[in-house]
Amino acid sequence: MERNVKTVAIILAGGSGTRFGSDVPKQFTKLSGRTILERTIDIFEKSNNIDEIIIVSISDYFFHISNMINNNKWKKIKSIVSGGNSRVESTLSALNEISKYQYSDANILIHDAVRPFVSEKILSACVEALQKFPAVDTAIPSSDTIVVVDHESMASAFPDRSTLRRGQTPQGFHLNLLQKAYDKIREGTDFNTFTCDCGVVKSMFPDVNMAVVHGDERNIKITNPIDIFMAETLIYMDKENIDFKEDLKNLEEKNIVIFGGRSGIGKSIRDIAMSYGANTFSASRSENAVDVSDIKSISSFLEKIREKVGTIDAVINTSGIMFREEFSLSSYQKIQEMVDTNYMGTINVALMSRQHLLHSQGCLINFSSSSYTRGRSLYAVYSSTKAAVVNISQALSEEWQEDGIRVHCICPERTDTPMRIQNFGVETPSTLLSPDAVARKTLQTLLLPETGLIVGVKLSLDEKN
Repeated sequence: MERNVKTVAIILAGGSGTRFGSDVPKQFTKLSGRTILERTIDIFEKSNNIDEIIIVSISDYFFHISNMINNNKWKKIKSIVSGGNSRVESTLSALNEISKYQYSDANILIHDAVRPFVSEKILSACVEALQKFPAVDTAIPSSDTIVVVDHESMASAFPDRSTLRRGQTPQGFHLNLLQKAYDKIREGTDFNTFTCDCGVVKSMFPDVNMAVVHGDERNIKITNPIDIFMAETLIYMDKENIDFKEDLKNLEEKNIVIFGGRSGIGKSIRDIAMSYGANTFSASRSENAVDVSDIKSISSFLEKIREKVGTIDAVINTSGIMFREEFSLSSYQKIQEMVDTNYMGTINVALMSRQHLLHSQGCLINFSSSSYTRGRSLYAVYSSTKAAVVNISQALSEEWQEDGIRVHCICPERTDTPMRIQNFGVETPSTLLSPDAVARKTLQTLLLPETGLIVGVKLSLDEKN
């Protein structure tokens, strides 16, 4: 018999984050412009499996969460309640809140706020399992050998890991079962003996049928500072695989400024945007003597565009130069030119564009490269400037988000451009991205409502063939 009941998500965000070593609780730390909690709630808000959400948090952050709800226009948030000193107390607080709504029964999914990569697939599997079983856990196989130690930290056993799983969240329950389990635990059990809600239910009702659905290695719990690095990498990978569905017809009548629009990717952006009815304005040293290392020439050019069309909806900076040679053999002049163009040029364009994009609530797109991820032999300065471009793009996306300015960074793999040919010679075309492919991804990014995207552009199978 199908359970036709509501599914209520309880998001536990009451931790103090002492292991994280930050001035703010880890759930309020930002990842690419959005807090961890914000990313987690957004998944549940957008899920068709979730009807209502209760947030358990530290009371000092209620106002912050309320602003978060308003800014994101979330509709499923039922209430925010104060957590306790332990996980058990936080869940009890949520159950006390739920009792006010007098549900005859419901599905309850309890999730750690610091797991911002839970998937819709996992949520669906949990809700589906609750159709057949009164409780469900999420877990993944253990790839590590588990060692049991005694009180002196001496190895005492090595369990068969084929029967072991690493627990994740969400954990799901029929409301009535969860309430009964917590009614029993209130009789005097030490709250600190439990690390999860499935542990509470299984301890109170050992014979309960508890299903286990398969989790995901990506569904990490952000606990230590190194986890932030892993999370940022996962976000970057997500952006590489975004299925951009934005219709480029929405570019019509938009006023787009392109620095570096004379050739390469910049020219493709200009041509494609124009074909969809956008008004484009290209700037470069060879085209109209606009040099991104010269902040006055940028300011003057942007002001002329504003006087001509009224508003600037987007600024895209594709300007960049590379001199491929050993660092020790590079002249100081070449090093300075790469820094001035690639990095200081990014800063100059951002500074001079801000006032115009503030007026239009527009978008700034910077250009980095796939080489930003590590220093590259023979182009050490180039790759380091591209890493700097990614960092400043992330920072500006956070600083300018409340001002309504979206900031993104495009990081294409090797692309068939004049700069590439100049440094690497003629290469097999099938091994290179086309400028048009990068341009289309850039323009689709421009149309997205989000901010802070670090968008990787990779060579697709279609292009290789």
